[in-house]
Amino acid sequence: MFTFVDDLGHKVVGSLRYTYQVFLMVYLSMRATFFDQAQGLRTIISVVSAQIYFTGFQALPLISALALGAGGIVVLQFNAQLTYFGNAAYIGDLMVILIVREIGPIFTALLVVARSGTAVASEIGSMRVNKEIEALETMGINPLSYIVFPRIIGGVISVLCLAFYFDVIAVFGGYFVTRIIQDMPFTFYTEAIAQAFAAEDVFLYFLKNTFSGMIIFVVCCYQGLLVKQSPHEIPQVTTKAVINSIIFVLIFNILTSALFYLNQITKLGLI
Repeated sequence: MFTFVDDLGHKVVGSLRYTYQVFLMVYLSMRATFFDQAQGLRTIISVVSAQIYFTGFQALPLISALALGAGGIVVLQFNAQLTYFGNAAYIGDLMVILIVREIGPIFTALLVVARSGTAVASEIGSMRVNKEIEALETMGINPLSYIVFPRIIGGVISVLCLAFYFDVIAVFGGYFVTRIIQDMPFTFYTEAIAQAFAAEDVFLYFLKNTFSGMIIFVVCCYQGLLVKQSPHEIPQVTTKAVINSIIFVLIFNILTSALFYLNQITKLGLI
């Protein structure tokens, strides 16, 4: 019994320490960027642009397929249940709740972790092994401002854009996919979506996707910097980066959704 409690305590303390170190790196990278004048703004923008191109633009074909599949499945399932519920007006609420609030942020984050998170962790790990980070420090350039901060900013912008693209393709592309099977007036569909959209959906969109992007790239950069000397460490830190990113993103999204719906229930006076 005591051994179990000790193990649990060590894991909790280790998780809290890891979280603190990750957030500390965010602060240090921001401070280094705004106060370190070793590299100019143009250099930082070039790294941010390269990250946006790789994470955002090159992922469009894959996320298009995911969005079409997710949107088509949701609309098909709704059409299949119309005989039981008998009210097609709920399609707007269903698409907003499932796609915009829940599926969009999660699918986008998982795609970015699998595609870009692994690349960032392994790239920074390789830079550590090849002594490139030490070379930057020798030239008076802070690695946190040149390597970490631009990747975080580029990653957050990419996740926001990809999530918006996913939502648009899933909501409207899913409709056109299901149009082949069952006819539904497009004007009715768009009006249902517009009526279901609210200000809190925009807030949730920015909150979930901004922090998801930040979590992914901060964790992956942090894991990449943990590499010491051996190239054999790179696959290990990359695996940990993927696992930790997914865990943190899922926990954040679940907690955010739980607090949001708890607040909605409270406003309705159900509790």
